Amino acid sequence: MQRSRRSGELIGLVSAQREFAAYGPSHLVVLAIFVAGAALLVWLGRRLPESRNRLLGRVLAVLLLGAFCVALVYKLIRPDIQTSVPLQLCDVAELTAAYALWSQRHWAYVLTYYWGLVLSSQALITPDVGTPTEGAPDFPHHLFVTFFTLHVLVVWAAIYSTWGRRNRSGWRDYRFAFLVTLAWAVFTFGFNALAGTNYGYLNRKPPTASLLDVLGPWPVYLLTEVAVVAIVWALMTWPWERIRQRGRRKVDERMP
Repeated sequence: MQRSRRSGELIGLVSAQREFAAYGPSHLVVLAIFVAGAALLVWLGRRLPESRNRLLGRVLAVLLLGAFCVALVYKLIRPDIQTSVPLQLCDVAELTAAYALWSQRHWAYVLTYYWGLVLSSQALITPDVGTPTEGAPDFPHHLFVTFFTLHVLVVWAAIYSTWGRRNRSGWRDYRFAFLVTLAWAVFTFGFNALAGTNYGYLNRKPPTASLLDVLGPWPVYLLTEVAVVAIVWALMTWPWERIRQRGRRKVDERMP
């Protein structure tokens, strides 16, 4: 009896040690890998020839799609309508980023730029690892690995495409991304209302601490979030527009 009690205590201790903690050792290692990888991808993007860059983009796309499929399979093994439907904006961003890396389509890059740098990056800063049934397990649990692999790859895709491949966005792209995001929000909010889910945290706040905590209660934080995203995305667009206008001015000045 005593042995089983000790064994239970030992198992409980091991489980507690494996619980994910924001800014604990495993999280800090992920952030260090993220920073180093982002710098390397920018360096490679600027130095590799076009053919090698296209190959690198496709390798990243395959990795991203592979991680997405692994995460989805795990969700479907034990289906739960609260977590198994790929309706989070991060899910859509992952598929879009994979397509952008593979195809080099500008519209896909635009969505990856805005979603990856602002929304997916938030998941790295305030991660919501795990599920209500499985808790928030630490490395090497598959939930930890797939969560951070997917979010790191999406943000890497945005950084690599922008500063490595020198893709740019403009005001037209800003409007396009904003409208697509609003369409996703309307659809997902309706799904949540019908199914009793909370994809995108549109119907209530996440259970863990996040940036939404400083934006007020529901539904005030939704309106605040829309305003904040609109302003931040505008600030992300304005420098590229200025550079573009400056370039046009120089061309006009050279013309007779």
